[in-house]
Amino acid sequence: MNDISTILTQYCDIINDEWDKVLPQNNSLYKSVVSAMRYSAQNGGKRIRPILLLEFYKLCGGQGLNAVNFALALEMIHTYSLIHDDLPCMDDDDFRRGKPSCHKAYGENIAVLAGDGLLTEAFNYAASTENIPDRLIVKAIKKLAGHAGVEGMIGGQVIDIENEGRPVTAELLREMYALKTGGLIKAAAAIGCILADREDLVPLAEKYAESVGLAFQIVDDILDIEGDQAQLGKPLHSDDKNEKTTLISVYGIDKCRTIINELTAEAKYCIDSFGGDGTFLKQLADYLAGRRF
Repeated sequence: MNDISTILTQYCDIINDEWDKVLPQNNSLYKSVVSAMRYSAQNGGKRIRPILLLEFYKLCGGQGLNAVNFALALEMIHTYSLIHDDLPCMDDDDFRRGKPSCHKAYGENIAVLAGDGLLTEAFNYAASTENIPDRLIVKAIKKLAGHAGVEGMIGGQVIDIENEGRPVTAELLREMYALKTGGLIKAAAAIGCILADREDLVPLAEKYAESVGLAFQIVDDILDIEGDQAQLGKPLHSDDKNEKTTLISVYGIDKCRTIINELTAEAKYCIDSFGGDGTFLKQLADYLAGRRF
C-alpha cells in the first residue's frame, strides 16, 4: 500500500493547493464566513471524491488537470454537507477530524452560511472550467446537481433523519447509504467520464462507485464501534447516541466484513471493463475497505 499512499498524498497536495484560489480572503465585509468556509475545507480529509473524479477522467483519456475545478467543486459540496451534518439540529457533533466542528468554532449562524456558501461557490467554480467543451461542462454540472440534490445526497439525509429511533430494514439502509454516502462518490466517478467525453462508460463508473461507497459507509459504521477515537478525530458510538440502525446492527460485524469484501470485488471487476490501466482504482477500493480511520 506504500505506492497508493504516495499517490493519494500527491493528489491531496494538488487539491489542498487549490483552496487559496477558490476561497481567497480579500473582503473584510464577509471575512467571517469565508474564514469558516476555509476552516472546514482545509481541515484535512481523505479527498476521496475529488481523487476519484480526477482518476476516472485520466482513465477515460482526459488530459492533465483540466478537470480540477470539478474536483474542487465536489469537495466543496462534500464539506458543506459535513458542516450541516454536525449542526445541533442534525447529528449534533462537536468535533470533526479532531478539531471543533464549524458551528463550535464560528457559531451556528455562520456555520449554516458557510455551508450555503460552499454549495453555491461549488457550481460557480465548476462552471469556470477551461479547456473542456461547454457541452460536457453542462452535462457534468447536471450530474453533480442530481447526485447532490433531493434524489441524491439530500434524499439520503432525509431518510436518515426521519428514521432515527425506528427499526429500519436492510433494504432501506442500503438505499439511504447509496444516496447519502454514495451520491457524491457516484458523481465523482461519472463526472470524470463525462468530462473526458466518455459518457458511455458512466454506468460502469457509477457501479464501481456504488460498490465502493456502500463498503466505505459500512467501514465507517464499524469504526464508530471499534475504531480509535484519536485517529478518527471524533467521538465513537455516535450511531448509538442518535439511535440509528446500521447494517452492523442488522447483520453483525462479521457478516458486514464479508459484505465489504464482496463489494470491493465487485468494484474491481467493473474496472476491468474499462480497458485502460485501472490499477490505482483497484488499489483504492482495497485501501478504503481496509482503512482504520
